[in-house]
Amino acid sequence: MAAPRFILKLSCADTTGIVAAVTDFLARHNALLSEASHFVERTQQKSFVRLVFADNGKGMPALSELESEFRVAVAQRFGMRFAFHPKAARCRVLIAVSRQGHCLNALLNRWRDGHLPIDVVGVVSNHESQRELCQWHKVPFHYLPIEDGDKAAQEAGILQLFEQARAELLILARYMQILTPHACDLLAGRAINIHHSFLPGFKGARPYHQAYVRGVKIIGATAHYVTEDLDEGPIIEQAVERVDHTHSARDLERLGSDIEAVVLNRAVQWHAEHRVFRCGNRTIVLRS
Repeated sequence: MAAPRFILKLSCADTTGIVAAVTDFLARHNALLSEASHFVERTQQKSFVRLVFADNGKGMPALSELESEFRVAVAQRFGMRFAFHPKAARCRVLIAVSRQGHCLNALLNRWRDGHLPIDVVGVVSNHESQRELCQWHKVPFHYLPIEDGDKAAQEAGILQLFEQARAELLILARYMQILTPHACDLLAGRAINIHHSFLPGFKGARPYHQAYVRGVKIIGATAHYVTEDLDEGPIIEQAVERVDHTHSARDLERLGSDIEAVVLNRAVQWHAEHRVFRCGNRTIVLRS
């Protein structure tokens, strides 16, 4: 049986000797590296590192002990922000959705097939539309309508579900309600949204029909972390598709839905694999 693998994710001000200090520490504690990624962001002079390692067969310390010793021996010296994660651990996610189910369906399919390193702890919606899909996947479905226009109470219900389910990530899979600043602050770095890439153009209803009228030649989707700045949080992933005059508004909507589902799945996967680092209003994604 292969030894369990672990992930070390860290960032700090860039200087000489970071990688050498980290890899030397792991080697001295009988850890064998299987993956290593390092990127230096030049404008802020910051280093971002992701390592995957396992016991080399000579007896690596327990993860808690390794973490404590690393903090003293390496992290304090370089002023690192760091975390160790068991690679086999799956990110617990709560998915929020409204009427459109294409992103939810793609997430549940990839999760069910074992292609996403997540555990779906539930789906919450302000509509009943996706209940049957969730029941088919045997996922708890929570219907939380907005009653009498009281959005604050409904959002409080979502946050309560998030905490009760011990969720680690909220995925807004075409959830068409705006989170309050309180929720954005509480879920900072723990909520991912998806939207079409026309923004800031073509806001509001029927964006693909607006795009059709304007004769756009490229459509796409953006997945990003949720912040108080609506649809302007740090971007994790984007994709585009060329279109032309032969595509109807319905064609654009269908293609756009496909792209949204793919982009959201990638963003969730990279977050769950601890590949995404915040860098101001940007992200560094160590994909390999």
